[in-house]
Amino acid sequence: MALLGSMLVLAMLPSVSVLAVSARAASGGFIHGIATTIGIIAGDLIYILLAIFGLALLTEAMGESAYLIRYAGGAYMIWMGIRLWRASGKPVSAEREVKASSLLSSFMTGLLLTLADQKVVIFYLGFLPAFIDLAGISYLDTAIVMGITVVAVGSAKLAYAFLAHKAGTMFGSRASTLMNRSAGGVMVGVGVYLFARQ
Repeated sequence: MALLGSMLVLAMLPSVSVLAVSARAASGGFIHGIATTIGIIAGDLIYILLAIFGLALLTEAMGESAYLIRYAGGAYMIWMGIRLWRASGKPVSAEREVKASSLLSSFMTGLLLTLADQKVVIFYLGFLPAFIDLAGISYLDTAIVMGITVVAVGSAKLAYAFLAHKAGTMFGSRASTLMNRSAGGVMVGVGVYLFARQ
């Protein structure tokens, strides 16, 4: 319960992932917020497994090719940011057709945003030992930790997605354009930061 509460509070803090979920939900509907959230959770689960099973640093595990994840994440953030910036502000409606390819794009936004931040695995290595003994953790314990992550991160991000979807529906195309451009600018900024970071 302590782990669940702590992860829930951390997931609710304003962050780039919250902005990504909110932007996708406001511009594409709640279903896109869900897809982005699933991508973020998938990235978190990968890093939790890396932390639990002793891969202290992803960069060390991948050797010289570790920078490719950061560059791929940066390029994708810039591309998505430009697309969001250029998107026309259309009010979100329940009747809007949802394409599988656009849902995949939302999922990849969440996944690559999380994987591009390799410090997450270090965070989990420092955070998890406060609640569990990583040296003696069992497969059942690992499954419980992953379940807690899905519930905590998922519920927080989906709450943001729902609120952003409602805001996009209520305030129409002008607000949608403003949200698209704000989120697009931040995503491009994050992408540039990932390229520039040593």
